[in-house]
Amino acid sequence: MSLTGTPFFVTAIALTAIAVILPLAVWSKVRGPAAVRVLTRALMVVFAQVTAVAVVFVAVNRAEHFYTSWGDLFGTGKYVTAAPDLGPDGLGGKKAEEVKKAPKVLQEFHPVDGLGGRVKKTELDGKISGVRGDVMVWLPPQYDDPAYKNKKFPVVELIPGIPGTGKSWFQGLKAHEVLEPLMKSGKVQPFILVSPRAMLLGNGDTGCANIPGKVNADSWFSVDVRKMVVDNFRASEDSRTWGVAGYSAGAYCAAKLAMAHPDRYSAAVSLSGYNDPGQEPSSLVAQDPELRRTHNLKAVLQAAPQPPAVSLWMSGAEHDGYLSGMDLKGLAKAPTVVHAEKVVGGHNLEAWSKQLPQTFGWLSGIVKAP
Repeated sequence: MSLTGTPFFVTAIALTAIAVILPLAVWSKVRGPAAVRVLTRALMVVFAQVTAVAVVFVAVNRAEHFYTSWGDLFGTGKYVTAAPDLGPDGLGGKKAEEVKKAPKVLQEFHPVDGLGGRVKKTELDGKISGVRGDVMVWLPPQYDDPAYKNKKFPVVELIPGIPGTGKSWFQGLKAHEVLEPLMKSGKVQPFILVSPRAMLLGNGDTGCANIPGKVNADSWFSVDVRKMVVDNFRASEDSRTWGVAGYSAGAYCAAKLAMAHPDRYSAAVSLSGYNDPGQEPSSLVAQDPELRRTHNLKAVLQAAPQPPAVSLWMSGAEHDGYLSGMDLKGLAKAPTVVHAEKVVGGHNLEAWSKQLPQTFGWLSGIVKAP
């Protein structure tokens, strides 16, 4: 039974109703020794409390899609098939041109329940990263317009927080619903939106890093997913046509991917992000002090051979993204550009969704159409 499906939700509601009605019906009818009566009544109370909590969890999870499967919830999903050391560029000794010219990764895409026909999903077997997971793609309204039949489109990769799935960007933030009318009116340029699986090792946060022997999350996002999009849609591999956006732990990932790979991305949007990966309790990178140090965004920026030609938008409340942005802004040297924006709102999907018109308007001026 699907964790986010209607049958499971209805079952949870039915059990909660039974848990409320049962004590009312049998409380005074319980027989036996005093200890047995007390235990039976206590179990009915516990049952009522557990079902009440469960139905709230199921309802919230259905709305926000933190976990889409039992494997995500219990951390038993298997998405890493191999994790060799791929080197500093994450290409495993291959040249970027070799990856580009490799046989096309042609995929089948299927509609996603509850999101309309324009959001589609595929299962991608990452040949470089050794990650196998789902990727969701939304095509802008102009994509099927005959006037654009020979046009290629810019792409924004969307990374959710932890816990969270690719569906979180569409079900929770409602990115496609917010952005589609803005694209139709010309206030935001038509982007292809791509949201890959981010939870690759149980409930742990990979920090979008390559950790030999564990996971090659960086290569999954910045190499395999990019190639798949270029091979299947009218998109370019040119970095100026690619941006990346994330919220919370995904915000950290977005900023790091852009700074580490200016040859793959030209801009990043960080919503309520941070610089120190240790701020995410489940961070795998933070478990090793040296990895935590080198993967701090300030260290990433300072260690770059030359200032990366990327633009970063970092927004959030004062201690929830804004000050991190100001820290990076103080270190940035041209051509790196950092914009720090203080916003009002909590650390939640509603607050991030409200920022999409402004942040994608900003992206429209930086990420260019091919």
